[in-house]
Amino acid sequence: MKAMVLEKLGGPLRLVELPDPSPAAGQLLIRVEACGVCRTDLHVFDGELANPKLPLVLGHEIIGVVAKVGLGASAVLRGRRVGVPWLGHTCGCCSFCRSGQENLCDTPLFTGYTRDGGFATHVIADAQYAFELPMEDDPVAMAPLLCAGLIGWRSLKKAGVGKAIGLYGFGAAAHIIAQVCRWQKRDVYAFTKKNDEAGRRFALDLGAVWAGGSDETPPEPLDAAILFAPAGELVPTALAAVRKGGTVVCGGIHMSDVPAMPYRLLWGERRLVSVANLTRSDAEEFFPVARAAAVRTVTTAYQLIHANEALEDLRAGRINGAAVLVP
Repeated sequence: MKAMVLEKLGGPLRLVELPDPSPAAGQLLIRVEACGVCRTDLHVFDGELANPKLPLVLGHEIIGVVAKVGLGASAVLRGRRVGVPWLGHTCGCCSFCRSGQENLCDTPLFTGYTRDGGFATHVIADAQYAFELPMEDDPVAMAPLLCAGLIGWRSLKKAGVGKAIGLYGFGAAAHIIAQVCRWQKRDVYAFTKKNDEAGRRFALDLGAVWAGGSDETPPEPLDAAILFAPAGELVPTALAAVRKGGTVVCGGIHMSDVPAMPYRLLWGERRLVSVANLTRSDAEEFFPVARAAAVRTVTTAYQLIHANEALEDLRAGRINGAAVLVP
């Protein structure tokens, strides 16, 4: 197999040829068809998430075909297409796992962070954390659903049932969830980087009723706002934009520090909540929703060897929608 390997924090990734892995009990060997490039990959690459496995293969938005099945995993999966997300393994016995909160497991493994991921031709995954997907769909188009879609869906559920939804940071997750909101007959207010006219047009093309800079005030109070941008300074901005009783959801795994702010921004029973990882039930809910909503992902494909370029394009904001690596 070949993989783009992170050997030291800050990179660059290096193309390496490795022995073909064999699945252990309960595992699958997957031939990767496509792997999305997520902002979390940048956080791992830059050392903003503590204690990654090194050397490491990044990537946790994986679409592939099962090549081998380990002992105890269902043999019928061989030759089937599966998706592999960020949450790759949980203990199943801690208080969180037992109470249906496996996303908060005390001893989890994360794909592309504490175990090798999908910036490669092949990857090992736990069969219980691989979701069977249709063979007829485009793997490049599906890849962003495995994190941007799933985390976006969990964030939207945390935001509640309000009609006016603000999305701060109109990247991969927002461009998917905007389409779900439109299908649910909600109004999307998109907040992009300052003076990002292309980003505003992109949001409006996807059904947003308004698009402006993150420093702008929306034309009406929001029922809820979701922060996909990893910028803590946007928390007080979003709280100021939501009505009394509204909710601000922090959807990223990493965010810069939230600045001091006056209590009046939180007062009025506004809520500030975070989203941590995902659960398998999120996927069971979301994939049918994405199909019913006819979600169309906008992607830019890169060859595996160009993974460093994809990461830098993501960092620089040169990508509308999502970047996807194709081995």
